Amino acid sequence: MPITIDACVSQHQGDRKEQQDRAAILPHPKGGGVVLAVVADGMGGHTGGALAAQQVLHTARNNLEHFSARTESAGEMLQASISEAHMMIKASRFMNEKDPHSTAVMLLLQPGKVSWAHCGDSRIYRFRGDKLFSRSTDHSYVEQLVRQGRITPAQALVHPNRNILVTSLGGGDEPRVDLGEAEDLQGGDSFLLCSDGLWGYFGEAELGGVIAAFSAREAAEALTGRARTRANGEGDNISVVILKLAEVPAAKKTAAF
Repeated sequence: MPITIDACVSQHQGDRKEQQDRAAILPHPKGGGVVLAVVADGMGGHTGGALAAQQVLHTARNNLEHFSARTESAGEMLQASISEAHMMIKASRFMNEKDPHSTAVMLLLQPGKVSWAHCGDSRIYRFRGDKLFSRSTDHSYVEQLVRQGRITPAQALVHPNRNILVTSLGGGDEPRVDLGEAEDLQGGDSFLLCSDGLWGYFGEAELGGVIAAFSAREAAEALTGRARTRANGEGDNISVVILKLAEVPAAKKTAAF
C-alpha cells in the first residue's frame, strides 16, 4: 500500500543570543521518494557554532544531489557526509580563529527503507503509533554513566555535566558515527530528529503521545511551546524535524453501467 509523508521543520532561538542550530528536510533533486532530514547543533562561540552547523547542512545537501539510490549505499553516503563536514569544520578554524563544533543527525528516507546516522547528542526517535520503537544513543558523558548504571535517565536530564560530549564534528579526533537502517516501514511510523534544546524537557512517552495525536506541524508547535515553558527563561536553541508516515487507502472500484 502506498505511503505518504506528513513532515515539518521547526526552530526556535530559545533564550540564546544566536540561533546556532540548523535543520532541514531536503528532497532529492530527481525525486523518486528520496528525502534527507538533517539536524545539526553548532557549538563554538559567537558565529562559530552556526558556521559549523551550516557546514553540516551544506555537505549533506551536496552529497544528496550526487546520490544514486539505485546504485549507492545510503549508509556510506551518510557516513561520508558527516566525515566530510567534520573535515571542513576543522579547516575553518584556520580561517576564522574560532573553535567550531557541531553535532549531526541525518535520516534518509527511501521507498520502503530508512537509513540514519548521528554524531553527538542530537537525537533521532522512531515511534510506531505513540510507542517508542528505537532511539539513538547520545555520545555524551552522562549517557556513558547511564549505560554503566551509575545514574538513572531521569538523573541524566539534570546532571551538571549533561552537555559534555565525548565526540563531535570539528574536534581533534575522527568523530564517532553510529549508523542504522530499517526496511519494516508502515503507516503509523514516525520519526523525530531534534537538538537537546528540545529533548531535554521530555520523556519518550510524552514525545510519542504528542506526535501520534497531532499533525507534524501541530506536534512541532506543541512540543516547542512546552519546551519553552519548561525552560523558564533559560532555554537553548530548539530544532525539530518530524516525519509521519501514513498509508494511502486504495481507491475503491466503481461498478460500470
